Amino acid sequence: MAARTASRKITHSARTASNPSEPVGRQVRELRRSRGLTLTDLATAIGRSVGHLSELERGVCPITLDTLDKIARTLDVSISWFFSAPSSEDLPETEYIVRKDSRRQINLSQSGVREELLSPHLTGELEMVLTTFAPGAGTGEEGRLRKGDEGGFIVSGQLELRIDDQIILLEAGDSFQMPGNGRHWCRNPGEADTVIVWSFGATNY
Repeated sequence: MAARTASRKITHSARTASNPSEPVGRQVRELRRSRGLTLTDLATAIGRSVGHLSELERGVCPITLDTLDKIARTLDVSISWFFSAPSSEDLPETEYIVRKDSRRQINLSQSGVREELLSPHLTGELEMVLTTFAPGAGTGEEGRLRKGDEGGFIVSGQLELRIDDQIILLEAGDSFQMPGNGRHWCRNPGEADTVIVWSFGATNY
């Protein structure tokens, strides 16, 4: 779809602001920062100049589907992620509330892992994510590098959590918290889905 409509500008009907690219650009900026990438990092990855990417994020110039597709791939989400939630101009409550049916899904390349954003935006001091690990799925050999304090609550299933040389088996109802440095690994060792509510502290970019 992106290839056939590369020259079309984003004019999704849910965007009712005067500049329809502004809400999308804001989401790009928030997601880029949540991934720990600088403007230079993302611009290099998608083959654009830093100035051009900055203008896209600020809504100064329109975003084509071709460019948005490249950004989505680099940030490891589906292109539909940028359109999955109505803007605050349509529903004022979305500044504070995320309805179950309006969660943004983050589709990771790691097979068997689904993440849904529980926070209404990615610019506050706190972020919450609902993660579902299919049986046998996990964070992979590289694990995850922490860039701020993290904690979680096991809603259902089991979670094998490795922090440094410590391997801990967590069950439904257990919770955990880790300091804002180091790396950890997660894996679902059970036969049913593992569902976790993660909480992430503020990170400086």
